Amino acid sequence: MDLSGKNIVVTGAAGGIGAALSRRFLAAGANVVIADRDSARIHKAVDELIAHTASGVGGNAYAVVADISSEQGNIDLIRESRQLLGSIDLFFANAGVGMGAMLENTDENTWDDVMNINFHAHRWAAKHLIEEWIDRGDGYFCSTASAAGLLSQIGSATYSVSKHAAVAFAEWLAITYGDKGVKVSCLCPQGVNTDMLNPPSGTEGLDTRGLEAVKASGNVLEPDDVAEIVYQHIVAETFLILPHAEVSTYEERKVADRDRWIAGMQRLQSRILNS
Repeated sequence: MDLSGKNIVVTGAAGGIGAALSRRFLAAGANVVIADRDSARIHKAVDELIAHTASGVGGNAYAVVADISSEQGNIDLIRESRQLLGSIDLFFANAGVGMGAMLENTDENTWDDVMNINFHAHRWAAKHLIEEWIDRGDGYFCSTASAAGLLSQIGSATYSVSKHAAVAFAEWLAITYGDKGVKVSCLCPQGVNTDMLNPPSGTEGLDTRGLEAVKASGNVLEPDDVAEIVYQHIVAETFLILPHAEVSTYEERKVADRDRWIAGMQRLQSRILNS
């Protein structure tokens, strides 16, 4: 997909991977709506993007305050984005949260919040985009899942389950609508230098022991490096985006001998949770 002149929406774009994706898409000549529920941060982020494009780089940037943890929030975001852009060529469901801990320590409200943002938001957005894309025979849905969606996440049941669901939905979407002109990509990184991997002091509802396993399992990449890899995959229209090449090896080992892989994860968990 050539992004020049395309209209793109990126959720969770006030910082981290979302902000880096927005910068890269703008540099490719796209018009981008950046969305986040944090009003102050998203308006600061769009000001930075506009200042960057004023130097002659890229398309137009717009900020939309949106809470995508409900279907109505996704409907509102899509409606406002269409008003700003005219149409949506690519929707990047990037927003995500890392709340949750062990099964016995995670309340139902946390489960609802994580599943709504990390999974249901993807299907809600696709639900309200797919008809237009089918009618015109063209559209692109990208989602940020995680290596945890292919493997698993030590410490956080909510994160692991929600990211598995995100990968499964992206696969289903690609299978079901691929012959109707709808393209799908799914981003599954390991450690990226964002607030999710390095939460600010005092962050509630997060089991940081699992984060230590992520940091120990491979290189921690910068968001801009991930954004460049994503851009190249979107240009090539490939489904699975693995910024950490070792994730493919881990997945192959898991599929080849699941019992051995689970035993290895149990040993890793024991070291981390008892340290």
